[in-house]
Amino acid sequence: MRLEPITWERLGQNLAERLLRVEPPEGGAHVRAAVDGAPAARPGELAERLAAELRLRGRPALVVGTEGFLRPASLRFEFGHEDPESFYDGWFDIEALWREVLTPLDEGGTGWVLPDLWDPATDRATRSPRTQLPPGGVLLLHGPLLLHHWFPFDLTVHLNLSPAALRRRTPQDQQWTLPAFARYERETDPVRAADVVVRADDDRHPAWGGAGE
Repeated sequence: MRLEPITWERLGQNLAERLLRVEPPEGGAHVRAAVDGAPAARPGELAERLAAELRLRGRPALVVGTEGFLRPASLRFEFGHEDPESFYDGWFDIEALWREVLTPLDEGGTGWVLPDLWDPATDRATRSPRTQLPPGGVLLLHGPLLLHHWFPFDLTVHLNLSPAALRRRTPQDQQWTLPAFARYERETDPVRAADVVVRADDDRHPAWGGAGE
């Protein structure tokens, strides 16, 4: 894939323009987009930037992070606090993401989305109120390992880090997650699976492969 240098500001603008051209699924009223990436790549920052650009263009946008849909600690840590296989398949409440975030935006859905469900700091339900995404609005779901769950996204953006950059930018207390990301690369190949790839090894100088469609 040919990558072109770009600034984060320009990237947000280009992605917003591309999302404006994405049609909702037949019968649907909303666009669902993913910003996929390891925590070290900070996908939430790009999702927020993209949401701001969409709102400037008159398009409602809702940002949801998968960190708000962690499973309870008793389930996440069933096989220990540093088990990469559990992180890969058992940390995030996939059923709740389908039920509370994606399904409400299906054809005939209510449009009312739950922005988060579980607070990992307190290990309790957040009890956040639902937010309605108006017709024509864009959901921006961000987090790691998003592309191996078969979520019905209309556009997917993958923030790619080389193994060396991922290791360098991942805090020491999270290094145990690295085998899960290596497995993700092998089994899902997000660089090929995503519609848009952003190389973020150098946070000051991103590059992207989304000039074409």
